Amino acid sequence: MGKMLAINASMSRMDIGECPKIHDNALRADFEKAQQKFDHYYDVDATEHLQAFISDCDRRTEAARKRLLETQEELTAEVAEKANAVHELAEKIGQTLAKAEELGAQGLVDESLKLMGEIEDLRKKKSEAEDTYRNSMPVSSYQQQKLRVCDVCSAYLGIHDNDRRLADHFGGKLHLGFIKIREKLSELEKNYEERHEARRKFDEQERYKRDDKRSHRSRSGDRNERHRRSSRSRSRHSRHRSRSRSRSRTHKHDRRDRDRRRH
Repeated sequence: MGKMLAINASMSRMDIGECPKIHDNALRADFEKAQQKFDHYYDVDATEHLQAFISDCDRRTEAARKRLLETQEELTAEVAEKANAVHELAEKIGQTLAKAEELGAQGLVDESLKLMGEIEDLRKKKSEAEDTYRNSMPVSSYQQQKLRVCDVCSAYLGIHDNDRRLADHFGGKLHLGFIKIREKLSELEKNYEERHEARRKFDEQERYKRDDKRSHRSRSGDRNERHRRSSRSRSRHSRHRSRSRSRSRTHKHDRRDRDRRRH
């Protein structure tokens, strides 16, 4: 989770600040060793944290779509379908170009060249889709930038964006970071209900243990208090008896003194 969330610090367009956690690979071994001895249920916390993060992103995406509907010229269903076809092909080109560049950087030249061949085919299809879209509406309307929102990271994408701009987007840290987060969340959610129930039972058992300890301390405190009270009572009784004996002895001495004086 730590390595994945460290991506957040570079997401300048998502104003969430830097992660407050410590990201040190040297600590991973210590964590894994500790987790074997005692289950901390960190995966449950990670799932809930990522769910909240992705939910917030999806709300941003939906809000951005609503703003576009309010500000952009409304298209007919037929024209909107043609515009979406251009968008989808453009995004496919951007994604494939980013992947080809990544493979090239890794030294996988043949695989990279294969993807570049696929890109050429996609460009031809996109050009045909653009002609169809252009011919379906007035020139003035076509020249206006038609935007859509990226389903993954909620960024805006334009229908006239070039391949370079799209490749920068789909190969950028923001978009790739969201892909990793969504993939990790899908992985964690497979066992979330089971793990969440296990933690609930564990927390319940720990709560019972704490309650028993408090109850034991309370009973022990009551016994100690009763013992202290009994001790104080015995002490007072002892002092009272001691004073009584002292008064009795004094009284006897006084009587003997009076008897002597009479004789």
